[in-house]
Amino acid sequence: MRNLLVLFTLMLATIFSHAQTPPNIITIVTDDQGQWAMGAYGNEEILTPGMDRIAREGILFTNALVVSPVCSPARATWLTGRYPTELGITEWIHPDEGKSGLGLNDSTWAQVLQNNGYTTAMVGKWHLGNRPQYHPVQKGFDHFMGFLDGGNKPMNPTLEVNGEVKKINGPLPDILTDDALEWLKSVGSKKPFALSLHFRAPHLAYGPVPKSDTDHYSDLDPSIPSFPGVDEAVVKKSTKAYYGSISSIDRNIERLLIYLDDTGLSKNTIVLFTSDHGYNEGRHGIKTKGNGSWWAGGVTGPKRPNMFDTSLKIPLAIRWPVVVKPGSKSDRMVSNLDMYRTILGMAGLSIPSTVSPHGKDFTPILRGEAFPQRDLFGQYDLHNGGLAYMRMIRTEDYKYVRHFHTRHMDELYDLKNDPDETKNLIRRGSRQGSLPEGILENLQAKLKANMEAINDPLLTDKY
Repeated sequence: MRNLLVLFTLMLATIFSHAQTPPNIITIVTDDQGQWAMGAYGNEEILTPGMDRIAREGILFTNALVVSPVCSPARATWLTGRYPTELGITEWIHPDEGKSGLGLNDSTWAQVLQNNGYTTAMVGKWHLGNRPQYHPVQKGFDHFMGFLDGGNKPMNPTLEVNGEVKKINGPLPDILTDDALEWLKSVGSKKPFALSLHFRAPHLAYGPVPKSDTDHYSDLDPSIPSFPGVDEAVVKKSTKAYYGSISSIDRNIERLLIYLDDTGLSKNTIVLFTSDHGYNEGRHGIKTKGNGSWWAGGVTGPKRPNMFDTSLKIPLAIRWPVVVKPGSKSDRMVSNLDMYRTILGMAGLSIPSTVSPHGKDFTPILRGEAFPQRDLFGQYDLHNGGLAYMRMIRTEDYKYVRHFHTRHMDELYDLKNDPDETKNLIRRGSRQGSLPEGILENLQAKLKANMEAINDPLLTDKY
């Protein structure tokens, strides 16, 4: 009896100790990766064993989206839980805008982790301002190695290392992962850590990447979406290069996962994999993302600003040993707007009283608990290479996109019956479908309510 009591006491002590140990958190963010470009989502042509392992050993979200379909606003929302217009970052930050002083002013979840005993690192792409006050070390990261502006070379990049900007030879994904691993080794297990590893790939230019990453696809005849006027040969060649770029990331993700296993850190480390926004690669006849261009006849044409799901949907997989049941899936709508609350929720930390992030903490999903469906409000103002002012409301069944400062460009899609968004139900002269009674008015009211809630500057538009 005495032995049983001792054993029971030790078990309770172990459980209590584990519960009191803050989890380490690693967030891995790619650049321009559509949800469709990952094996776990049913793409049998792409080789992503590292990404797929996170999903297999954790949970895969099939309905994860962003509120803005381009880089800087998406990344700013990811870190703050705030909408683009609230942050003053509604488009990717052009180098000229960076020089003029545009950057992320709001506080981040990294700062909250840092203030609560976490040691933190940001490795890779920043693209949220290049002035000293916007530097990652001013935004909650103890360590930074990477680049502040949006662009870089996939091979032999120029990076900031220990405060010095210099050229480093080698593939960029490998260089970033090398630094991340070195930082993890230096941190050890003395304090909880939070590492943000932000790859530049698979952003254009897709290559060069190591031959081992492209060899997987040398004989592949990739399946591509059909769209009138799109040159299939051009899209197929580009898709193979795109896949090679993603494989160059995946190989490095596997390196990171192996290190966590070998050091025993896997047991108490959350690994979250995602992308900053979605991607088209020929879908809807568009090259790239929300600021993409028409891609027809082998030629990249004028801008086609959009908020299609292909530009908004992101891969999202989270591995959290003990908490998340391996092989789980969720179709609940979640977004990058939720990350501030969710990351702090996973760490067991409260939201500071000095900030007011939007979004929801979706850790109940990770624990296998109920989580309600909800609507998603989105914003995008294109001003680099074109002009567009777009607002979106997306429900479980419909998506309404309002184009401001113009007429007759609004969009309405029946997501249940037309998930690929091929039939705009309010296109003038369209015979592709009838408009369901009351649906448009309801969506317009929801859109207006969301805009009013954050004092959206487009509320004054008369059209």
